[in-house]
Amino acid sequence: MRLLDKSNLKPDINKLGLIDEELQQLKGLIGRPHGIILVTGPTGSGKSTTLYAILSALNGHERNILTVEDPIEYELEGVGQTQVNPRVDMTFARGLRAILRQDPDVVMIGEIRDGETAQIAVQASLTGHLVMSTLHTNSAAGRLPVCAIWGWSRF
Repeated sequence: MRLLDKSNLKPDINKLGLIDEELQQLKGLIGRPHGIILVTGPTGSGKSTTLYAILSALNGHERNILTVEDPIEYELEGVGQTQVNPRVDMTFARGLRAILRQDPDVVMIGEIRDGETAQIAVQASLTGHLVMSTLHTNSAAGRLPVCAIWGWSRF
C-alpha cells in the first residue's frame, strides 16, 4: 500500500534531481509536438512523479492534455483525467481510444501493461500526439524484453 500526501504535491520538472544536461534534454523532448516518452523503473522510483512534473510543465490553456490512469494519483487542474475501471471494462486500451477521439495534444497513460495499449500509444505518437507513460521494470534496460514481446523494435 502506498500513502500519498496530495496536499504537498507541487510537481516541478526543475526539482526532479536531474543534472542540467538531462533536464535540458527532457525539456526539449516534451517541447516536441508528437512522439512517445516512456519513464521506466521499479516501484517507488519516481515514475509517476516525473510524469506529473512533465504534465505540470506542459499544462496551459493552449494544450489539450488528457490522461488515463489507475488510479488517478493527483488531480491536476486543467487536465482531463480518466480512471481505469476493469469492472466495467474501462481498460487502459479502451480509455486511450476514448480520449484520442477528443483530439488531445498531450496524452498520459498511467502505465502501459499490455501489447494492445502499447500499440495504440505508438500509433497515437505517430499521428500528432505527444504520448507519455510509465513502464514497470527493474532498470531502464529492462524495458527491452518487454518492448520486444510487444513487437517494438529496439529504440
